[in-house]
Amino acid sequence: MSEFKASGFSDEFGSSGPDIVGLTTFTSPYYFVPPSGSTAERPSSPPPGMLRFNTDIGRLEVWRNDHWATILGESPNLGNQNVTNSAGGTGVRGVYAIASNSSAALDYITIDTLGNAQDFGDLSDTSYEGSGLASRTRGVQCLGYTNPATSNILEFITIASTGNAQDFGDLIGTLTRISGACANQTRGIWGNGGPGSMTNVKQYITIASEGNAVDFGDSLFTGVYTAGLSSAVRGVWGGGDPSPIRDIIDYVTISTTGNALDFGNLTQAKLMPAAAASATRGLFMGGNTPTKLTEIDFITIATTGNAQDFGDLTEVTSFGPGMASPTRGIIAGGQGSSGDINVIQYVTISTTGNAIDFGDTTTANANNGGGMSNGHGGL
Repeated sequence: MSEFKASGFSDEFGSSGPDIVGLTTFTSPYYFVPPSGSTAERPSSPPPGMLRFNTDIGRLEVWRNDHWATILGESPNLGNQNVTNSAGGTGVRGVYAIASNSSAALDYITIDTLGNAQDFGDLSDTSYEGSGLASRTRGVQCLGYTNPATSNILEFITIASTGNAQDFGDLIGTLTRISGACANQTRGIWGNGGPGSMTNVKQYITIASEGNAVDFGDSLFTGVYTAGLSSAVRGVWGGGDPSPIRDIIDYVTISTTGNALDFGNLTQAKLMPAAAASATRGLFMGGNTPTKLTEIDFITIATTGNAQDFGDLTEVTSFGPGMASPTRGIIAGGQGSSGDINVIQYVTISTTGNAIDFGDTTTANANNGGGMSNGHGGL
């Protein structure tokens, strides 16, 4: 049973509060309301185990003595995770386009399992050098290049189901290939793009409602081949081209609009790594210098600073789509040392170390298919 220490009651100014010692039972038939506030209003020196409701992301979070951990209140249940089958399992689903001049196919996996990818459905046209993002329910894909033309078409899918994509709207202009994309539950943002004269524009959509993209602001550089990831608060992009190849990392606050700010630098200049993130940590996996890489970089999204070494992929890989669950980062296919590859690789985001084989894509994935999931770090 609980006891109140009378000496601990607060005064009229609320400068102190009661200490509750022992097992406490709440008997109200209604509800318990924990402290709440935005990310910016988090206490500066919280005690371990402090619980609060974060109004920016709409979720409970707990202080784990070194970072705020989000308490996941929901998860799409997609089967039996005891079966080694990427089409089943309880957890987050990842979807990506088979980037090819001749394919409009989408693959999917359940990220918390292992196994080969399965067919999800099709886009309306071939998709090459496209890019994707997602909320917890909906994925949105920019087609990119549809052979023989660049396309600014956006199409959407319902991630927990399977089936063909439907029209969403359009990105701004025609410089929409080879751009980096990221999202939180509400907004999706694309940064940079080409081909031709290339652009530094970042543009956004409201994921729950179809429509055309709107200008968000500008990136730190004009170019292509950058990769995007996010927490619920920040969108972050790393790497890029044209020459010289860039090591730039820039970021925005997703809920606002405005120009990107400098975050830091990658461990080296690279183009087209795969990006994946939990709520706290972002990964940039592989890429090109133009020599293809195995290296994985990581950042802490809520801070700024240079990326650090995480480990290595199982083989050199660039242009592969990245996806994430709260615990795993995925790179699916891409370009290997001797051509297109079909291997799917994963890492545990909260640790450091080398990637492990997950399974295979349905078809070797040529060039930046655009990955998305319904459980990445922005959700």
